[in-house]
Amino acid sequence: MPEAFCPCGRSDARGRPLPYADCCGPYLDHDTPAPDAEALMRSRYTAFVLGRLAYLRTSWHPSTRPTELTLEPGVKWLGLQVRSHRVVDADHAEVEFVARSRVGGRGQHLHDRSCFVRENGRWVYVDGDIFE
Repeated sequence: MPEAFCPCGRSDARGRPLPYADCCGPYLDHDTPAPDAEALMRSRYTAFVLGRLAYLRTSWHPSTRPTELTLEPGVKWLGLQVRSHRVVDADHAEVEFVARSRVGGRGQHLHDRSCFVRENGRWVYVDGDIFE
């Protein structure tokens, strides 16, 4: 996937989509810690798109991580929009986003405000509030 654009949709200063290798690739492929909660959230979206369960598990806080983690079959991820990234303090942050998908020809969207914590120098997902 090094030549492809990153599924998370992040773009450079000129508005051009970033390649996977220059965006979420280092986090998913090389165990590089995400520098902030937004980068982690984007990399988790990318992991969902690519079916990278191991990354999803390791980037999920152990206190809220499910014992079994499976991906819904037939989901086609269509895009991610980050609405806000709020730093609460040096080790806590929130990211509000909308992720669009299609399952069986039917469009869906997930509007969520996710909470993240930094432990031992690494950001991890804790939980989120879904907007209806």
